[in-house]
Amino acid sequence: MRAYLVLPLLVTVAAAPPQTPDQKVSAIAAEVSAARMKATVTRLVGFGTRHTLSSQTDPKRGIGAALGWTKAQFESFGLPTERPCDTFTGTRIPTPTPVCDMIAIQRGTERPNDVVIITGHIDSRVTDPLNAKDDAPGANDDGSGTAAVVEAARVLSKRKFPGTIVYAALSGEEQGLYGGKVLAAYAKAQGWNVIANLNNDIIGSSCGSDGVCNDKQVRIFSEGPRWQGHEELASQIRSLGGENDSPSRNISRFLDGLAARNPSLGIDVMQVWRNDRFGRGGDHTEFLNAGLPAVRFSVAVENYNWQHQDLRTDKGVEYGDTIDKMDFPYLARVTKLNVGALAWLASAPPPPEPTVEGAVSTDTTLTWPYVQPAAGYVVRWRRTDSDQWSVSRKLDGCTMGTYDGPGLKIGAGDLGGPCLEVLPHIRVDDWVFGVSSVGKDGFESPVASAVPGGAFKPYVRPAEPAK
Repeated sequence: MRAYLVLPLLVTVAAAPPQTPDQKVSAIAAEVSAARMKATVTRLVGFGTRHTLSSQTDPKRGIGAALGWTKAQFESFGLPTERPCDTFTGTRIPTPTPVCDMIAIQRGTERPNDVVIITGHIDSRVTDPLNAKDDAPGANDDGSGTAAVVEAARVLSKRKFPGTIVYAALSGEEQGLYGGKVLAAYAKAQGWNVIANLNNDIIGSSCGSDGVCNDKQVRIFSEGPRWQGHEELASQIRSLGGENDSPSRNISRFLDGLAARNPSLGIDVMQVWRNDRFGRGGDHTEFLNAGLPAVRFSVAVENYNWQHQDLRTDKGVEYGDTIDKMDFPYLARVTKLNVGALAWLASAPPPPEPTVEGAVSTDTTLTWPYVQPAAGYVVRWRRTDSDQWSVSRKLDGCTMGTYDGPGLKIGAGDLGGPCLEVLPHIRVDDWVFGVSSVGKDGFESPVASAVPGGAFKPYVRPAEPAK
């Protein structure tokens, strides 16, 4: 009888390629649950009214109960909370009243001072802005935005990011954007380097009061020239450009690109290039007033019968902001875009602060301070009449040097600066320029435009020369 030697069969399994940044954020965003957000809005509506002037102490009804419930939600995700407050009096706040926000802070593991903030206002109202007694469900305005904040916290708190994410339910919006003012002041007091505020206000319905429906798009509102410091920047912008290149405008472009590259998010961005809807406002405006980059998410089409209305039926038309008017699959898609953007921005290095030279020259030279911990940069430019960046050049590390001297190449992780890039035969007159920073894992920051007021940090007046 013959004996046979049986050798084990060796099978080589190729390692799966690492996920791209887009694949990573799409996978995270896929965890967003429409059912969970419906439960959140149902609970918020259950507080009867969340009017800023309603009870702050009743455990079951009013703004205080809603803020307390939100605090418990954040803490159930393992997030520490803060309750910044300030006292205001105004046209819609007849007597001095504390206005409080509820925020949760997910500290970054590497750059805790680089912060991205998601906001939605938790307060609600009916027709009379001073009516704090009647039921004001505030399902879409802005239970939807608050639900997005809570859901983002649930999904993202499971992970760690280099930068910090702040989740905020704001009060006082309907009375005069007071909650946005409170949080913007708090952010500046903490010394945060705010990369972006993503403000979500009315993001949970898809049909307008004229019967037009659109569940495929979300509007992103962004200001053009930055507002903070605009008086001093005006003459520079007139000479050097920047009418369409504020940090907020570049956040809008970033969101548009993120949605376009990731069809699994299920939403397309409609960029609306004004600060907010015609003649109206939201909490992101107070961030802009403080010099902090901010944009507003809002539905593609609004139903005005369901905003700021007493609950009633008049001539067969239903009025009032009730939960049955909402589209939760649509809300989930808008929230996925938020979650993907938060994950991306908290992973990417902060944007650079570029400047450009090239007057009476056939070449253009860009310089910017080295960004820690950027592994590289992307220089971008576009024609002055183009709305999107059209040409780009990727840089591995950057070159240190001066306008009239040889450059010294430095690599990823090296400290130094300023970085310098010369674009031969590109005339500065005919183009707008910007630079983004790229991390070692491929996450790229929004572009910062090389224009007056283009830096993402608040504008600071240059020091007067010594006499």
